[in-house]
Order: sequence, then C-alpha cells, then structure tokens
Amino acid sequence: MQGRPMNSALKWLPLAALVALAGCARDDGYYHDRNIDYADARQAAPLVLPEGRDSQRYRDAMPVPDAAGSFRASDDGFEAPAPQPLGAGRIERDFVERRRVGDDAWLVVAAAPDGVWTQLEGFARSRGLGVVESDSARGVIETQQGRLSVRQGLRAGDSEVRCDLSGRPVDACLDALAQYLGARSATASGTASLQAQRLAGDERLSLAQRGEEWVVEVPLDIERTWAELEYQLKQDFTVEGSRELLESTPADYSHRIRYLPLSERREGFWKGLVSSASPREIRLVLESEGAQRTLLRAESASEGDLSADDRRELLERVASLLR
Repeated sequence: MQGRPMNSALKWLPLAALVALAGCARDDGYYHDRNIDYADARQAAPLVLPEGRDSQRYRDAMPVPDAAGSFRASDDGFEAPAPQPLGAGRIERDFVERRRVGDDAWLVVAAAPDGVWTQLEGFARSRGLGVVESDSARGVIETQQGRLSVRQGLRAGDSEVRCDLSGRPVDACLDALAQYLGARSATASGTASLQAQRLAGDERLSLAQRGEEWVVEVPLDIERTWAELEYQLKQDFTVEGSRELLESTPADYSHRIRYLPLSERREGFWKGLVSSASPREIRLVLESEGAQRTLLRAESASEGDLSADDRRELLERVASLLR
C-alpha cells in the first residue's frame, strides 16, 4: 500500500529536527502548554525545624531569590512569568571595588559578610593594629589605629568594608585592605564565621507598583544607593544608540540616560530590524524614604511620556545591575 506523501513544509527538515519536534508533542498530538503547569501549581507547606534549635547554626544552603515584582496578569489570560535575567548586560567585575561619595569612601567586596569578617580579623592581626574590641554581631573591630567594619552590601552576596578614623575614611588603610582581601579572594567566601552570619540582611531590593507607577524599592540609604548605581551605570550604559549614561547629578541624586525602550525595539524587530525610532532621554531619580530605604523612579526627559511597560522594563534592567 502506498504511503501518504510527506508534507512539503516538513520534508526539508533534517531527521534530528523532526525527532525533536515529535518529542515536544503530547500523546494526543498537541504541543504541551507549560503555562498550564504554572496555573495548576500548588504551594507546599514550609519545612519546620525542631523547637529549641540554635538558629545561628542554620542558613539557606541554596537560597531561591525573590521575584523582582508582583505578578500582573495580561489581558489575554495567564502567561508564565519570564525568569529574571541574571544581570542583563552584567560585565565581569573585580573581587574588590572602590566606592566614593563626596568625602566618604569604602570597599565593595564580592563575598558575604560572614566570610569577609574572618578576613577582616586576619588583617587586623597581621598588621598589628592593636585590637581593642571585636564585635562580630555588629561587624566592627575597634583598633588603636581606627575602626574596621563590614556590613551587607546592596547586591546579594556583597559586603561593604570600611576603615575609619574619627568618622572619616582612611585611604591608606582602604588601599591596604583592598590588596589584602584581593589576595585572599579564593578563600574569603569559603571560610565563614557563624557569629557574623547575622550581618547578612534578608531584605533585598524589589520592583513594586505604586498606583499607576512602577518603582524600585531599595533597602539602603540614598548615599550608598547613589554610589552603587553610579558605578554600575558607568559600566553598563555604554552602548551608543541603545543605552548610554549622559549625565550624573549628585546634588539631586539623579542620572540622565539615553535608552531605547522595549516598545521601540519590538517595533524595529517586526519591521525587519529597520526602524526610525531613536533612543529616549530619561531621568533616573533617587528619593529617600528614611534612613535605610530609597526609591528609584524613571521619568521622561524628552517629549512624550513613557508607557507603563517601558518604564517597568527599564527599571527591571537597572535593578538587575544592583542585585
């Protein structure tokens, strides 16, 4: 018996592609829509540890990051949320980096505070600084030469290290610390202090909707947030015609950028990647909401306003640089 002719659109596909396509289909011939899996998912009860345990001995071995913002259903029904980009456009960074705002200066170390704390203790001993007091709960070492301190940084897994004398940073000490920590980068996160684990804060920055506006909520004071945002924008917003840092104004904690919104990029794609759209000028503005909370907003600095989707997409990208 003569077989049925192969579909002309399929006969040009290689055998491997046909096998792959067949593997994606269900028994009834329809492709499996994984959105249904998300919609039918149920939350299990959390694991409960025994009463009376020493809470300082337990941490998350494999922490799952929180969602950047709240779920928003589309008009066309349920849509599975896309995974948060792991540092969109993130460049390779140094283990120890310098930060400065006005007269203040500190180090940002790519390791958790409990690991950096042991290195800070080793630095004080090796330099013979004469330790007067060491408080792992606060992350502070008082010495005869000044104060060494470590605390949670803005980005997950980062620490901020300071060396101060009478409330002012000591540049020579920071230089020595940067060299010491950099030389021990391979072990800084591998040897942790149980006593210093509480230095790592649980709260992280998140994308939130306030009324009709999308904002980034940062659990950090405005000065430290400004310094980190300034550094990351200088590293990442360097692509002409797509994303550029134009101006930084520390007086009002704002940055002026040039950015091609998502809606314009989509339009260019459907027109065969040929579009007359040009980047928009936008202001990223920081506002203080207390000693340890800062808001990041995006405002149009050119004609026309940003749509809610464009504003959200831009803030998601900027927030990914700060995680």
